[in-house]
Amino acid sequence: MAEDSGLERTEEASPQRLEKAREEGDVPRSRELSTCLVLLAAGGGLYAMGGSLSHRLGSVLTSGLGFERAAAFDPSFLTSKIAAMIADVFIAFTPIALLFIIAAIGSPLLIGGWLFSAKAFQPKFERMDPLSGLGNIISARAGVELVKAILKTILIGAIAWVVINRQKEAIFGLVLETIDSGPQHLGSMLGFSFLAIVAGLVLIAAIDAPYQMWSYAEKLKMTHQEVVQESKEANGNPQIKAKIRQQQREMARRRMMAEVPTADVVVTNPTHFSVALKYSDGNGAPRVVAKGVDEVAAKIRELAKEHNVPILEAPPLARALHKHTELGDQIPEALYAAVAEVLAYVFQLRTFKKNGGLRPTEPSNVEVPKELDPLNKVNEVEV
Repeated sequence: MAEDSGLERTEEASPQRLEKAREEGDVPRSRELSTCLVLLAAGGGLYAMGGSLSHRLGSVLTSGLGFERAAAFDPSFLTSKIAAMIADVFIAFTPIALLFIIAAIGSPLLIGGWLFSAKAFQPKFERMDPLSGLGNIISARAGVELVKAILKTILIGAIAWVVINRQKEAIFGLVLETIDSGPQHLGSMLGFSFLAIVAGLVLIAAIDAPYQMWSYAEKLKMTHQEVVQESKEANGNPQIKAKIRQQQREMARRRMMAEVPTADVVVTNPTHFSVALKYSDGNGAPRVVAKGVDEVAAKIRELAKEHNVPILEAPPLARALHKHTELGDQIPEALYAAVAEVLAYVFQLRTFKKNGGLRPTEPSNVEVPKELDPLNKVNEVEV
């Protein structure tokens, strides 16, 4: 059951999946919406300019049926006349054609947007599989398309019958109108009839567009396993990243431990904290070359003993250095005095070991500013 639930497409499509689908030319489209807008634009143009269009076409027809004396003596007259008639027809239909083109180009912006994808033109031979084609024919999507086609036929047929039936007397009355008013009236009637019939598609488009958006979202839904796999591909496998971070920490720790033998002194808590300091003349303040707590602190002390690096117990200074510095940082100015006291002891100890004499006294109470000691801050909060 757990495996079956993992195969259910319950997760919304991720941005990466949507982008991949778009690159492949797969975006939501509503043919009903596009068809409706294009036909409405053409019908609106025909209704608004039907009268002038009919009048102009009537003039072209009258001119074409007329016979002029020049046609009998000039062989090129007929050719030029036909060209002029074609130009007149073209100019007459240009406004409606422009509306048609604008609607056709602009309709994709309402759902899916403009898209050009070269992958959509690549041949897909799996589409030639007859079993796959049969599956598409009897699929739920094919059933929805069949229902839409039937509804469109019924709806448009009913609207056409009502519109024509209501204008029946006006249609028969056209034969009684003059040559000037008849074409204009005919154009207006055709425009109104066309617009009324096409307006019936608005209902289907209003249903189809949301359905196509929903169907597209359902088609691109992902299983939980796909979401996890995509996250791994995008951000890297969490287990691998954790392993890399662990290796990086180990490498940083080894580099830090390699610096301990070169340190001048290790300041301890004495058990919880260890901070190794190194001072080079002319290179600024002392730097922190290693630090750690508990096991790491114990390892720092062990390496310091192996390489004869002095270890000094100064709990407040160890806590302050561990809290307020990072590896490679110079010590804060507020700790200069305390660290100077420790280094003075270290350098005196070196001189003693080299030349003998009076052994220096180990600092027993190295003071640091209270605001830099984390333990003092904890006590202040508790008080």
